[in-house]
Amino acid sequence: MNPTFLVKLLIFSLFFGLVVSQIARRERPRKTSKRTTTEAPAVSEEDEGTSDQCPEDDGFFADADQCDKYYACSDGQLQERLCKDGLVFNDYDIRVEKCDLPYNIDCSKRSRLQTPIPSANCPRQNGYFGHSDKNICDKFYYCVDGMFNAITCPDGLVFNPKTGICTWPDEAQKAGCSSEDVFQFTCPKVNESIAVTHPRYSDPADCQYFYVCINGDIPRRNGCKFGQVFNDKTKSCDWPRKVPECADFYKDRLTDEQLEELENPKTTPRPVKAKGGVVQKRRRPARPQKRVEVEEEEIE
Repeated sequence: MNPTFLVKLLIFSLFFGLVVSQIARRERPRKTSKRTTTEAPAVSEEDEGTSDQCPEDDGFFADADQCDKYYACSDGQLQERLCKDGLVFNDYDIRVEKCDLPYNIDCSKRSRLQTPIPSANCPRQNGYFGHSDKNICDKFYYCVDGMFNAITCPDGLVFNPKTGICTWPDEAQKAGCSSEDVFQFTCPKVNESIAVTHPRYSDPADCQYFYVCINGDIPRRNGCKFGQVFNDKTKSCDWPRKVPECADFYKDRLTDEQLEELENPKTTPRPVKAKGGVVQKRRRPARPQKRVEVEEEEIE
């Protein structure tokens, strides 16, 4: 065989092998630190609701079972976090890390919570909680990091444990705190034509207050402004002198002169505003002066 041909064949074989190796190297997949698959990882029944994989590379994501637990993801790296005791994770925006009061978040599908850390008047470290005495309906506690602040609802309202605010007793629907329990008042039975008008009744114990019976059945306590009393004949607020049975209701708190001033307040003229918004006092117009004519002397 021709030696020259063998040399050419050897050179060609080496060149061909080099090309094949380069092609194979280019087709080899690169190793990446991020998982590109969209399939959910297999989980056991015990670990259901937990995952070691971020739904997205960056953001904050709620736990599937526990309302006060969530996960922070940064560049695909997952970190488990927990809200303060009494707060739950707000998952409305994955870009925002926020723990909120449970009244603002629906935890019905992930109702588990961390073990509570109670302190004086605080079943949990943070939140709004009713009085420990179930018969005390209008007082509750606002707790921050285990420290409480006692709050009393406005007259006629009770603490609603479902919303964390003061509401009407019939809205709170708390045992022992119904409208009848709180007010010790029962709406008189009326026919349907009267019931739709939400009839009013005077408070037997306080002339300033009265009851509105919603649909003729549910009492709600309301009051007249200071200085007035409820007139059971007109079903409206009125001045004491017009309601004989309540004429002396403010006797120990207001004088006759003060009541008269409340009923007939003195009016004061309002200041006049200029176009530029500056308040100007009203001035009496100046009297016109007599015009004095002076003859001009001719100047030579």
